[in-house]
Amino acid sequence: MSRLDPQRWRPAPFLPRRDARDSALIFVIAVLCFLACLTALGVIAADRAAQGWTDQLTGEMTVIVRPKANETPDTAAARAAETLAGVEGVAEVRAIEREKAEALIAPWLGDAADLADLPVPRLVAVTLAKEAPATADALTRALRARGLDAVVDDHSAWMADIQRGAALARWVGLGVFAVITAAAAAVIAFATRAGLAARREVVELLHHTGAEDRFIARLFQARFARMAATAGLIGAAAAALLGAGLRLAGGGQGLSPVLPVAWSDLLAVLPCPLAAALVAALAARLTATALIRELS
Repeated sequence: MSRLDPQRWRPAPFLPRRDARDSALIFVIAVLCFLACLTALGVIAADRAAQGWTDQLTGEMTVIVRPKANETPDTAAARAAETLAGVEGVAEVRAIEREKAEALIAPWLGDAADLADLPVPRLVAVTLAKEAPATADALTRALRARGLDAVVDDHSAWMADIQRGAALARWVGLGVFAVITAAAAAVIAFATRAGLAARREVVELLHHTGAEDRFIARLFQARFARMAATAGLIGAAAAALLGAGLRLAGGGQGLSPVLPVAWSDLLAVLPCPLAAALVAALAARLTATALIRELS
């Protein structure tokens, strides 16, 4: 049978289905997708932790009670607790023992401080009702009406710090996503440029025989989009497996109370293959179109 038998002979495709450099490119994009998915999981977990701390602080207040000259600190704390228990919108009031109060301030004063000789104020923990909770002003008015020297801390400063930290985590996550996207686009652009350079003569021939620029660019776009989707699937799967491992290792609170990972967080990796394919397709098309125009 002749070598030119049309049943056996097929023209070589413009872009081969497999290339020796494909494995390295897929590996690089998969690593970038893996890092992007881990960033998403971290941002979601940090936001959940911040929301949990904010909800906890919103439902509680702390009252600092200073005894007057004619009463002991324990007596002043007991009077404050009794007073606050009758305020509408308060669910529970508990006077904190001196030992616990000293344990709270010991890290700020150091081990050398003799807390027994210091006038440590008493603390009263107030749990607010979930529906129609009492305000700090209402608690302050009730304490003043009983002649108590006390300061109500509604934890607003702590909640502001937590919210700023959560916002910072989100912005950092967006910054990481932007860097990873730019890196992936640069890798695809480099691979597209290399592919066009290796087929420069063929591209020129196709261009001069009437092939449109967008037709040639579409070939690179489809090829690298498929590769990026495969790499994105690999990276997302690896991130999901790591997230599942952290969830199992952390028990009921996920990785830790600081970074709680939930099973539903693993769904965040699902858009990764599609996002990787879109970034690769756009980068390949823009790069190929620009280079083909330079050749024309």
